[in-house]
Amino acid sequence: MGTNLSDISKGEKHKMNKIRMGIIGCGGIANSGHAKGLVMLNDIMTVSVTCDRNLERAEHMAGLVHAEKAVTDYRDMWDDVDAVLIALPHDLHYEIGLACLKAGKHVLMEKPLANTEEECEELIRTAEAVDRVLMTAYPVPFWPVIEKMKELIDSKAYGDIFQMSIWTEQLTFLEPGNWGSTAKRLGGGQFFSHGCHYVDLMLRFLGNPVKGVHMGTNLGTPWMEMEGTSNVTIEFENGVMGYHFGTWGARGSRLGYSIHAHCTEGMLEMHLGEGKLYAHSNMKREQGDLETGSNCEVLMEIEEPGKMTQHETRHFLECITSGKRPIVDGPRSIQGLRVIWRLYEAEQNNTIADLRGLGLDEEWDNPALRTNFQIV
Repeated sequence: MGTNLSDISKGEKHKMNKIRMGIIGCGGIANSGHAKGLVMLNDIMTVSVTCDRNLERAEHMAGLVHAEKAVTDYRDMWDDVDAVLIALPHDLHYEIGLACLKAGKHVLMEKPLANTEEECEELIRTAEAVDRVLMTAYPVPFWPVIEKMKELIDSKAYGDIFQMSIWTEQLTFLEPGNWGSTAKRLGGGQFFSHGCHYVDLMLRFLGNPVKGVHMGTNLGTPWMEMEGTSNVTIEFENGVMGYHFGTWGARGSRLGYSIHAHCTEGMLEMHLGEGKLYAHSNMKREQGDLETGSNCEVLMEIEEPGKMTQHETRHFLECITSGKRPIVDGPRSIQGLRVIWRLYEAEQNNTIADLRGLGLDEEWDNPALRTNFQIV
């Protein structure tokens, strides 16, 4: 029997039983992205109930995570859970997230936090009012290889960083009528849905943004109402440049999921497909012959490349028990989404986006930061 955390303040520190987690939405992301990670956390939590409007899906998920109960209405979960993972279509995040918070449940929300600025703000304020943890499920910052990469960059082990480039190449084919192909339900295009991970990561690594540009297309991804391929470049206060190329239309890939951090004394490369973090150094000076050779060293190997969601979920659970602020809490989440909304708006207007004030730890609750982007 789990402790009912709805009666416990986040700040109270005392011995508790395992946290009872509920899963709302038992589709692909819950099955392929979270199930394996959840069962790895049985030292701190148990999945007590799964929920999906399709009972067969809920029961299948229950079997994967060893839950004893499956339901079709999330309101039937209240007596059995202390916290929930919401893994639903984006346009349902706000309504169901709000209901869970008001019921006294901690919320781990699959990205993005919500589809509009107003929805995000209400979720944040509600979480604060009821004293519950609200965290966006961005797994990448918690991967040990990314933590190692950030440690090396922060310590200037290879000099000063001046460029970070991120590539995510995948084929995400959506059948006609799929909610993800519709801009209104998805909240935008590939950049909003998937690029939000990497905007957050660039802000986390590189600091406060100043300005940027985004260009996207649905050529190659005709199933997408908005862009299925995007390119974004951001300049930061410290002069560092950040770049992300993402596509859902790849029919082949060499880079896959890769991050390159160019520093003044070498280059760090994280290649998820190869499961390695490399350091490239002592590059030969180019003399007009296009020589690009350099020394290469493997700094770290990734044991199980993939989403590795157990790390983010453990952080969420530890924030519940300790009262600590999640590193991807509501205020930081909305800042990253504001970057995307401003870039979208500038793209519509053929201008450069002003991104000042949108650093992760800058004041989020400032009316001057609100954007005017609307899906058209």
